[in-house]
Amino acid sequence: MEKDYAQYSDEELIVRLRDGENGVTEYLMNKYKNLVRGKAKSMYILGADKDDLIQEGMIGLFKALRDYDCGRDVSFMTFADLCVSRQMYTAVQASRRQKHIPLNTYISLYGSVSTNHEGEQEELVNMLAQHAGQSPEEMVIDRENVTQLEQAIEEELSSFEKQVLDLYLTGMGYQQIAKVLARDDKSTDNALQRIKTKLKRRLWNE
Repeated sequence: MEKDYAQYSDEELIVRLRDGENGVTEYLMNKYKNLVRGKAKSMYILGADKDDLIQEGMIGLFKALRDYDCGRDVSFMTFADLCVSRQMYTAVQASRRQKHIPLNTYISLYGSVSTNHEGEQEELVNMLAQHAGQSPEEMVIDRENVTQLEQAIEEELSSFEKQVLDLYLTGMGYQQIAKVLARDDKSTDNALQRIKTKLKRRLWNE
C-alpha cells in the first residue's frame, strides 16, 4: 500500500484521508518521522529529554494531519514542520516551568545556530567575539563566563526575547521563529537584533 501512496502528493493524500481512507495516516506519520527526529535533535540543546521531544513531535505531526486545510494552508510539509516545532517548544516551556533548566551554553555558543541575511551560517560566539575584537579561539568560554552569560540572558532579555533566543540556538532563522511563535517577521528580527545588542553591552560593559 505504501508504494501506491508514494505516487501521490501529500495534499492528495490528505484529501483521501478526509474521505476516510485507512492507511493514509500511518503512511504520512512514517514518512515524516525523520523530520520529527531531526527537530528533536536540535531542540535537545534546550534541555529537554530527546525521547519526550520525539513523542511530542509525533503528536504535533498528528495534529498537522488533523488540521491541515488544502485550500487555505501552504504545503503540508511546511505546515507539518510548523506544527511539530510548536508542539516541541511548548513541551520545552512546560518542562522549564516545572524546574529550571539552564541553557547548554557550551553547545549553543559554538554550534552553527542560524543564518544571517546573506544566507551564511553564523555562530553566536562569533558575533560576540567579533564585537569584542577577539577571535573565537581567543574567547575562552569557561564556567564563570557561561554563568555570566546565563545571568545576562535572565536579567536583560524580555520573555519574548528569551523565546526568540531559544529557537535561534536550535538553528532556526528569524522567519521560522516568527512562525513558531505566531509573530510577524519584522518584530522577530528586531528582537534578535536587540538580543545581540543587549548581550554585547552586558558582557563587555558597553
